[in-house]
Amino acid sequence: MTELFQRFGGWLASFFIILVAIWLVGMVVAPNLMTLDYALRPNLPPAQIGGPDDSYSLSNFAYLANEAVHRSIFFKTIWASGVVTLTTFVVCYPIAFWMAQRATRTQLSLALMALIIPFFVNEVLRTLGWYIILAYRGPLNAALLGIGMIDRPIRWQGDFGVLAGMVYAYILFMLLPIYNAIESLEKAQLEAARDLGAPVWRTHLRVVIPHAKAGIATGCVFTFMLAAGSYVAPALLGSPGSRWFTEIIYNWFFEGGDWNRGAAYALVLLLLCLAVVLITLRLFRVNLADVAK
Repeated sequence: MTELFQRFGGWLASFFIILVAIWLVGMVVAPNLMTLDYALRPNLPPAQIGGPDDSYSLSNFAYLANEAVHRSIFFKTIWASGVVTLTTFVVCYPIAFWMAQRATRTQLSLALMALIIPFFVNEVLRTLGWYIILAYRGPLNAALLGIGMIDRPIRWQGDFGVLAGMVYAYILFMLLPIYNAIESLEKAQLEAARDLGAPVWRTHLRVVIPHAKAGIATGCVFTFMLAAGSYVAPALLGSPGSRWFTEIIYNWFFEGGDWNRGAAYALVLLLLCLAVVLITLRLFRVNLADVAK
């Protein structure tokens, strides 16, 4: 805070602080307080709002605890979001290492362009692209039939489709933090490990990953939060057997018209996501300041 005032002066620094405070109150604190208020109150007709039946209770949360189907979808969403996060890390780590330590400047520029330019397109359109690729009579099945790997088309929509769509949708949120972390690793450390006879896997396990743990934690946090709160990919690429918890929240708000129960469901998802984030930071032994960098 002191550095901010020394750098920008009293008036300008105060202006920045006020803007941040307004943003935090208006976009973070107030919406979450309204969500909590809705979640603790029953869904009543307008005429009964403010009456004797309009009292705070945990009935909306108890409904989720007692609804076996919704509860199973909730835990499946958390588990599947972890799978998405792990898969995205497995895909992104070697790419990030190559970009940070092996690629030339031209190769790095081309790789960044190839990764970033598709994200100029809306997420819905990119997900629709995956819907076309994975369609029953889409290009993926046509290619596999053409080379003789399958005898008949496969219905890719479902858990596999959601996984593929999410890994593609959130690849940059995992890739760039890991790339930024590995980029600061001195090549001399890698050369020293190689000269001492360390195999490649041990070099990554003992040198690269510990150095990049802040970037890995950041990517995992971003990817998990985005996956758990995603709606587009499960809605377009999923099947009745691969419903996401966000779809249930959407149905409570916009189809069932029960904003109170939808708010309770959303709040439970938010709290569990925060718990997973804190556990992740603890496992990687990094703090929020390291993630913010």
